[in-house]
Amino acid sequence: MMERHPGGDVDVTQVDSGRLQALREAGRLTARDLLVASMERIEASGVNAVRAVNPDAWAMAEASDDRQCRGALWGPLDGIPVLVKDNIDTNDQMPTTAGSVALEGLRAAADAFLVRRLRRSGAVLVGKANLTEWANWMADHMPNGYSSLGGQVLNPYGPGRCDVGGSSSGSGAGVAAGIATLAVGTETSGSILSPASSNGIVGVKPTVGLISRRGIAPISWSQDTAGPMTRTVADAAHLLQVLAGRDRGDRATWTQPPVPRYAAALRAEALAGSRLGVPRRGYWDRLTGERRAAADRALAAAERLGATLVDVDLPTWSELPGMDVLRYEFKPAINAYLARRPDGPVHTLTDLIRFNRAHAARALVYGQAVLLASEGTRGDLTEAAYWTARRDDVRRSREEGIDRALREHGLQALVFVGAMGAGIAAKAGYPSVTVPAGYTADGDPVGLTFTGTAWTEAALLTLAFAYEQGTRARVAPRWA
Repeated sequence: MMERHPGGDVDVTQVDSGRLQALREAGRLTARDLLVASMERIEASGVNAVRAVNPDAWAMAEASDDRQCRGALWGPLDGIPVLVKDNIDTNDQMPTTAGSVALEGLRAAADAFLVRRLRRSGAVLVGKANLTEWANWMADHMPNGYSSLGGQVLNPYGPGRCDVGGSSSGSGAGVAAGIATLAVGTETSGSILSPASSNGIVGVKPTVGLISRRGIAPISWSQDTAGPMTRTVADAAHLLQVLAGRDRGDRATWTQPPVPRYAAALRAEALAGSRLGVPRRGYWDRLTGERRAAADRALAAAERLGATLVDVDLPTWSELPGMDVLRYEFKPAINAYLARRPDGPVHTLTDLIRFNRAHAARALVYGQAVLLASEGTRGDLTEAAYWTARRDDVRRSREEGIDRALREHGLQALVFVGAMGAGIAAKAGYPSVTVPAGYTADGDPVGLTFTGTAWTEAALLTLAFAYEQGTRARVAPRWA
C-alpha cells in the first residue's frame, strides 16, 4: 500500500519511525495519515492480528499533529501507530480479554503502567492485538495464535502455512503486515521471541524487572515481562526506552540499574571484534534442512561482520527443570488479577475453569489441561516443591548456564536461532534480542537471537543493530 497523500512512493506501512517523522517534518505526512493507513491495512491484510480497534485513536493522532505544527512533539514515537497485546490493561473503550470468552467485553479499570508510559510518549494506540489465549497457559496443544475469542492469527509470510508463533502472535503479525510500526508483546518463555522470529521482525525480551508488569494478565512473577516488537532495531530501542522504568507497584523493577539511552548506544560496527557463543549441543544441532541452511548463512554473516564464533555447552531443555515454577505461580497470580475485575463473571481460577466448562463448545476447543494442572496446586506458594523448582531453575539457567558460558569464554552474548534458546533465558530472567536473519527456500522467516546476562539490553541491541545494518536481511511480505 502506497501513501495516499503528497510524499511520493514511500510505503508508510513498512518504514520505521525515523523515516515517518522525517516525512512529517517535511509536511508530506500526518499522524492521521498513518492512522488511516493502519486501519486500511487491518482490513486488507487478512491476518486477524487485531482483536479490537481503539475508538480514541483519531483524537490521539489529531493531538500529535497539533504538537507537530507547534514543534512540540513529545519524542521520536509521537504520532507513531502502536498495537498492544490483549492481555495488557487499557482504561479506554477497548476490552482487555486475554483472548478468553470469559472476559469478553470487559474493560479494565486502569491503564497498565506501561500503557501510561506509552500515552506519555505520544504514540497512537491503534488497537489491541490478538494472542494465544491466556498467553498460551491454558491447553497443552493449542495452536500458536489461537484464542476462543479472537480466532486464529495468520502469518503474513504464508497465511495458513507458516507458523505465526506465540503467544504474542497478533503483535508479531501486525507489525510484519504493516498494521502498526510498533507493538508491545509479553513473554513468559518465548512469547515475544517466537512470533518476532516467525514473522520476520525484531523482538526484545528484556530482563525481568526492566518493564513493569502491573496491569498485565500474569502467568509467572519470576518470568513474566513485556517487550518491544518492531521492524527495526532502532525502533525497538526507542520503544524500550519508553517502556523501561521503575514502578512502585512492581517489586521486580525496584532493583533495576539506571536505564541507559538505548538508541544512542547503537553502533553499526559493534560485531567487529565481538565474541559470540554458539551452543551446538541440544540447540543448533537440532536444526535440519532449509532451516539449518538459513541458520548457517546467518552465522557466516556474523563472522563476515567481524564476530568470532565460539562453541559453548549449555544445559539443554531436557536437562533444565520443567514447568513446575509456572504451574505453581499461575494460580495465585491469576487469582489476584481476576479479583481486580469485579464486573466480570470470573474472579478466581476456579471460576474460570467452571465458566469454560459451562461454555465448552466455544471455550474448550482445545481443552484446559494446563489450567487444571495449576488449579491442582494450593495457590499460596507454600509447597516445598515450588521452592525447590525455583532454586533449580536459577542454578541451572544462570550459574551453570548462561553466566558460566559467558564468563568462561569471554563472550559478549550467546546466539540462537529464533526462540530455540528462549527457555533457558526465561528461567534465568535474562534478556534476548531477535533480529531478522533470512528466509528458507519456502520464504519462512528465520531470526538470529542474541542472549546475555541481566541488564545487558543495550549491548544486545547494538549487536543486533550491527547485524541488521550489515545484512539488511528483512524483506517485507510479498503481498505487502
